[in-house]
Amino acid sequence: MTLLTLGKKRPNEASRFLPTTREDLDARGWDALDVLIVSGDAYVDHPAFGPVLIARFLEGRGFRVGVCAQPKWDSPADIAAMGRPKLFVGVAAGNLDSMLNKLTAQKKMRGEDQYTPGGHTEARPNRASIVYSNLCRQAFPGLPVVLGGIEASLRRIAHYDYWSDQVRRSILLDAKADILVFGMGERPAWEIARRLAAGEPVSALTDIRGTAHVKKNKKAWEPLLAEQSRYTTDGKLLVLPSYEEARSDKVAFAKMSRMFQYETNPHNGRPMLQVHGEEAVYYNSPALPLTEAEMDGLYDLPFTRLPHPKYQDRIPAYETVKHSIVTMRGCFGGCTFCSITEHEGRVIQSRSEESVLREVRALSRMDGYRGVLSDVGGPTANMYKMTCKDEKTESACRRLSCVHPGICENLITDHTPLIRLLKKVREEPTVKKAFVASGVRYDLAERSPEFVKDLARHHTGGQLSVAPEHSNDGVLDKMKKPSIKSYERFAETFCRASEDAGKEQYLVPYFITGHPGSTLKDTVELALYLKSHGMRPRQIQDFIPTPMAIATTMYYTGIDPLTNEPVYTATDLREKRMMKALVFYWDEQHWPLAREALRAAGRTDLIGRAPHCLVPPEYGVTAPRRIQGQSGARGFGAPQGPRHGGPAGARPAGPRPGNGPRPNPPASRAGGPPAPGGKPGAPGNRPESPRPAGPGPRGDKKPFGRRG
Repeated sequence: MTLLTLGKKRPNEASRFLPTTREDLDARGWDALDVLIVSGDAYVDHPAFGPVLIARFLEGRGFRVGVCAQPKWDSPADIAAMGRPKLFVGVAAGNLDSMLNKLTAQKKMRGEDQYTPGGHTEARPNRASIVYSNLCRQAFPGLPVVLGGIEASLRRIAHYDYWSDQVRRSILLDAKADILVFGMGERPAWEIARRLAAGEPVSALTDIRGTAHVKKNKKAWEPLLAEQSRYTTDGKLLVLPSYEEARSDKVAFAKMSRMFQYETNPHNGRPMLQVHGEEAVYYNSPALPLTEAEMDGLYDLPFTRLPHPKYQDRIPAYETVKHSIVTMRGCFGGCTFCSITEHEGRVIQSRSEESVLREVRALSRMDGYRGVLSDVGGPTANMYKMTCKDEKTESACRRLSCVHPGICENLITDHTPLIRLLKKVREEPTVKKAFVASGVRYDLAERSPEFVKDLARHHTGGQLSVAPEHSNDGVLDKMKKPSIKSYERFAETFCRASEDAGKEQYLVPYFITGHPGSTLKDTVELALYLKSHGMRPRQIQDFIPTPMAIATTMYYTGIDPLTNEPVYTATDLREKRMMKALVFYWDEQHWPLAREALRAAGRTDLIGRAPHCLVPPEYGVTAPRRIQGQSGARGFGAPQGPRHGGPAGARPAGPRPGNGPRPNPPASRAGGPPAPGGKPGAPGNRPESPRPAGPGPRGDKKPFGRRG
């Protein structure tokens, strides 16, 4: 297939989109849809929006697919408007978990929903997957309901829910759907549609990879239990601690989390079973990753790359990604606060150079394109085409991270394919500038001075985002992140490369406060580190426990599930605010809470006027004059506007909208009904959108990593 020409508006522009009304069906001469996709996001016909990606994928295989975006939830009327589909209705909360999308780490309402026209916050319900599924059953009694997207994917087993502060059961049971699709859902969605179209009943679809279903009575699941030893990894079926055990016993919850994490490799992940009272949820092995040809075919689908013409207001997430290119999906980093691995998988799935260049040329024909690509990347910009040295090793591997505690000797870290791709992109006649705005994995980048050189010279617009997250090695170990020394080496290399290119550029490092394993004293160390390097963070990520992440297990249980060791976690919201205030040591508005934090940490020696102090005394101090809009001077990093990333929680690959929640993503990597793809709402822990750390004021020490 080839991309449609994306030029000026046509008289009947709506016909370029998937049907959204009964009139659209009539215009096509269709009596009914085969599949209806219900999404909590606005309808943007762009591959970064997971539900739409799945809809286009099914359309490309001959199915008649319609989209119902952000239906009203007080009645099934919106969902029923196009009539009853012949095969099934797919349900997704959108590119982000609906609770993460709505609430902050302090459990306050967010000021904007980036996936809604105008950023309005009341366009979707809480726990949207459950609400929409109930409406679908009311609208279409007896029709199979297929649950997918990132919310369903990350809530598929018993899980801790931060916003209600309780362990909830599998969302499949609460939604009462027939099938749950987890992970990137193209393969499962296609098999479900194909087999239903062939006449199989939905009750027979129990063996599809990447799906879960309910066994409704003990007769169906008790024989399976009898064949297994509890809490072991022997046998073909892995039996997780039951929901009741996980809810009442934190040790059992930690065991459940550990067992689940080791079954994420699609090449050796085993089926799992988890009992919930009289019922049990059966999880098939993860779906196999897409090949390069299949990835190319996915992004060659006829996306208009535009919001539906019915919308009058701008959609923030779309503005972030409309001129960006996704080159790959997946992440083998295994950061404990990020859910990309649980959702997109750790196997990197890359597009070919030809596919990427075709999309660049299609973008050049869009209205509003000015020759600037806002991002060429993925969940991690520099993992393009990285893989294990051979398929046999990869198929047998059960490591949770290919780069922690050190880079695996079997991992091919060659940046040559990415260097070659970026060169071809910037040599396209219509491209004036191609930025790399996705996060760069600096421990990998260290291995390729040529990549860092090209990155600084050609693909950085003054600021480059990186994520050291913390300065304390103990905290970083709990995050599965490399030592701060690795970041410092990369910073030195990048700054030298920028100077050699004759460019003054800054790193924009992101930090997380309140992560499990981090104490007030650790945060004091972080604040001192930032001050010593002339760094003034403008916004900091306050850790949010997103469903299914390893760090969330630490937060809830106080146990590291991978080592069974106790872990300190700040659960009191005031303590979390104090941690954040310490990192904002330079901002007078945070001084009162920072003083309280320093007293609690026994570091009153840092309250005063001396150069080593973090904040001034409470009385008799005149705050430095603050100039509105001042960005500071040279520094380790510099402030910037909304980042190519969404709120915390998922590292959202994907749109990664700027100032909203991120699911732990780069927005690039959310799920659609049944699974996501593209940029918005990546699963990860960045709901507040990791924001920039800015440089110190004029007169501070020279920027770290710069020569002089």
